[in-house]
Amino acid sequence: MIDISERAQQHFLRLLSQQGIDGLSIRLHVTSPGTPAANCELEFCEPHELTGREWTIECEGFLFHIDGDSASWLDGASIDYEPNLTGGQLNIRAPRIKGALPGMEAGLVERVRYVLEAEVNPRIAAHGGRISLLEVSADGVVVLQFGGGCHGCGMVDVTLKQGVEKTLRERVPEITEVRDATDHAGGSNPYYRKKEGQSALS
Repeated sequence: MIDISERAQQHFLRLLSQQGIDGLSIRLHVTSPGTPAANCELEFCEPHELTGREWTIECEGFLFHIDGDSASWLDGASIDYEPNLTGGQLNIRAPRIKGALPGMEAGLVERVRYVLEAEVNPRIAAHGGRISLLEVSADGVVVLQFGGGCHGCGMVDVTLKQGVEKTLRERVPEITEVRDATDHAGGSNPYYRKKEGQSALS
């Protein structure tokens, strides 16, 4: 179901030993599964906090529990710990937790909105940006509105053409054009104030 690397297990064991609580374990659950907002959350768990519905993995020196309702979303998931100069980074890869791109039977609007929420917005969030869908015309023209750090950004045309439009057209082939309907003159906190820098999606 889920692969926990030896480095990750050693990391968890160190964290647990620092707490000084007998029988303490690690529990993983998925929030908002099957949606673009899905996320994995880890927490310490004492024996009396277990519900009995968890899936339990016996690791070296501790127990790792997966919330029963989250288990089906974590098929093929992996956890690794990568040491670096500042300590290390715990990486959880769970390819199924957001569900899948709606199929061809779904409406064009639903499919475009899914790609925006699952792929585009998480990438531009680092620049304080967000993109909303205004409309999809009958002939496949998608109209978007840029907000946050993308509102008034000097690189918005690059982001639109090289990033957003490219991603949308790859995922939803029926799209014929992507347009930006934002009034960028009114942007209050653009990420790039001049026509310098790079695309937020690069």
